[in-house]
Amino acid sequence: MSFLNKLFKSDSSKIKWYKVFDSEADAQKNIAVNKAVTVQIEELKICLARTASGYHAVDDNCPHLGMSLSRGVCNSFDEVVCPWHAWRFDLKKGHETSGQGTGSGVKVYKVEMRDTGLYIGV
Repeated sequence: MSFLNKLFKSDSSKIKWYKVFDSEADAQKNIAVNKAVTVQIEELKICLARTASGYHAVDDNCPHLGMSLSRGVCNSFDEVVCPWHAWRFDLKKGHETSGQGTGSGVKVYKVEMRDTGLYIGV
């Protein structure tokens, strides 16, 4: 096994999964397409967004001035838009895409839809 495989294996084993919704129907009922909600997992506030491509999770605080990203909207480019100054963040990679916050970004969390519900990995 190479060093990279060992590193990847050890990193993936550190993920702890948290159930957020009991089913896909429950998640759909609570989060409309192109909307987001705040999810509290331990001390973390996470923006859980739903777009046409699925569910995505990122840190809820905009790195610009700390506004809750879940108060914003999502667009068709899989971005969440901060409601304060319209900074946009890629929901899949976390980087800022509006060109206003060079080098800024938000942490991305894994999301899985399972038979037993929707989970976020932190």
